[in-house]
Amino acid sequence: MASIEWQERLFTLADGTEIFGLHCRHAVNSGTDKPTLVLLHEALGHIGMWKGFPQQLAEATGLDLLVYERRGYGRSSPITLPRPDDYLEEEGRDWLEPVLDAAGLKKVILVGHSDGGSIALIGAACLQKRVLAIITEAAHIRIDSLTTAGIVEAVELYKTTELPERLARYHGDRTDLLFRAWSETWLRDRFQPLDLSGYLNQISCPALIIQGADDQYGEVAQVEDIVSGIGDKAGAIFLPDCGHVPHLQAPAATLAVMQGFIESLGL
Repeated sequence: MASIEWQERLFTLADGTEIFGLHCRHAVNSGTDKPTLVLLHEALGHIGMWKGFPQQLAEATGLDLLVYERRGYGRSSPITLPRPDDYLEEEGRDWLEPVLDAAGLKKVILVGHSDGGSIALIGAACLQKRVLAIITEAAHIRIDSLTTAGIVEAVELYKTTELPERLARYHGDRTDLLFRAWSETWLRDRFQPLDLSGYLNQISCPALIIQGADDQYGEVAQVEDIVSGIGDKAGAIFLPDCGHVPHLQAPAATLAVMQGFIESLGL
């Protein structure tokens, strides 16, 4: 197998924000113009919560890969509450490009899970020449009844089970803040309802939209509307016996469909 090197990176953005990431490089890609896979985590995500999937995806595709933690997560700079209603749009529209600049990435394929999937959609719309393709898992463009019910259930589990302790393995003393940043933002009454559909017709690259058939946080209609909004460059795959986290709940199937999609790009 070709040599793969993983390197810890701490990027300092123009305003002083620090972003922590892990950068995987294949020796054979040095000096080439191949794109880099950029993994965008979920609302309660962390590099460690991807488990072994980044390594598997890098090996399967032969592409370099960057996985990083957004503001507030892991070793990146902290955030404060309340989080703005449009934080997803901010991440895709305002923060993604500076991170890519700091990492020196000119061409990318965005791979986003849940919140990260939504950010990938926005990023593809805003950075058309830079984003060659996107893959989303469980992306959302609005708050539907299933999303709300899933978050309400998670809040109850946070109060009554060991969920805080399990999350604290990754988030430490940021655990409560991050859980509130997710749950309170999604459950609050909004002056302007979340609607990311306006970005979809601005996406000009191929898109693979993945969702678990048993996803407890998003209706099938979300996937259908994402694909319809992007047009014939997008395709959907529903993975059977899989919930909200395809890369962990159906890793072999998820890896296979991602690998096939990337190979089909002919990059």
